[in-house]
Amino acid sequence: MKYLFIDSATTNLVVAIIKDGKISYIYNKNEGHDTSGKMMPILAEAFSSSCLAPKDIDKIFVVTGPGSFTGIRVGLTVAKTMAYALNIPIVPISSLEVMASGLPGTALINARRGYVFAGSYDKNLNNIYPDSYMFMSDSLEKPYISYDNFDFTVEKPIVDVLKIIKKHENDLAVNPHTLKPNYLKLTEAEERFYDKADR
Repeated sequence: MKYLFIDSATTNLVVAIIKDGKISYIYNKNEGHDTSGKMMPILAEAFSSSCLAPKDIDKIFVVTGPGSFTGIRVGLTVAKTMAYALNIPIVPISSLEVMASGLPGTALINARRGYVFAGSYDKNLNNIYPDSYMFMSDSLEKPYISYDNFDFTVEKPIVDVLKIIKKHENDLAVNPHTLKPNYLKLTEAEERFYDKADR
């Protein structure tokens, strides 16, 4: 089986191709906010390096959030387009699960103003604290895992793509037309809209 994995939800871009249970290609690098400019060249490199064409992929695993609004849409748009055009099954994955895949604990993404996106996972990637948008709390399971800097100790994520694939390999595929970003909160534009509506 040949799988494509895409995670563009955070500043750390991950693109991987897995062939028969082994990683054929992986790109795992902090790109800041240049995900959109990097995505297509990296995908081209991934297929070329693996001697595959997009039509050869049996399933796509794509991270749907939470995280960067723009970053999530970049990866999701690419994955949904491929899934629809080539009739490839697509499976959504949580960015927080990806961050905790190599180190059990609570994955955190800074949502500003003291808020975080947080989700706790054990060594088998069981979600022991549901992914949430919340005010940062000391009660969350340690260690804390994040690409972001906080005023407390965090561990940098160790992404284990093979563990993620193994956990979700048999998940039911979803309709690419109905697959949406999982922001866990309203966008700033939506918040302003509803704030005005409530006045």
